[in-house]
Amino acid sequence: MDGNDVDFGRFLGRITACHVTTYFVAGLFASTLMDYKTLFQSDNLACYMLPTSSPWVAAGPALQIIRGLIFALALYPFRRVFLGGPRGALKLFSLLLGLAILSTAGPAPGSIEGMIYTKLPVVGQITGLWETVFQLLAFSFLVVAWHRKPTRAWSVAMGTLTALVILMSLAGVFLPH
Repeated sequence: MDGNDVDFGRFLGRITACHVTTYFVAGLFASTLMDYKTLFQSDNLACYMLPTSSPWVAAGPALQIIRGLIFALALYPFRRVFLGGPRGALKLFSLLLGLAILSTAGPAPGSIEGMIYTKLPVVGQITGLWETVFQLLAFSFLVVAWHRKPTRAWSVAMGTLTALVILMSLAGVFLPH
């Protein structure tokens, strides 16, 4: 299959489902392995990050639907490059790594701007990059794999995972702690 045969609605659904799911999984691993609760209270990050007990942090995974829409709008005109050609997942990963992580317009941690303009230690920024690199790599491979083998099983599995992430996120916001 090449990238020409996917309509925007289907593309949006796949991009969003893959993003929401991989974002949640990568965040879950990172928050556990790096102890985000303690890390976000440290002197380096307390002025920058909300505490993990914030309802906004709980809402974060569900709000990634918005980012999925933005990704889909930005990537759709270029879908042929990574959906139709060889090594499509690596092309998509490289594009996102370069533009969305390393070369952001603002001083996000882990970006070139963040390393130049923030007070966050460079070593900490580099150490924290594994989460976003893992998420982007998983996202890129899932998007391309789903497009190349568009079975009902993919749609059911990814739709179910996305719904579960959104429900857990909303439970974190609305259920008492």
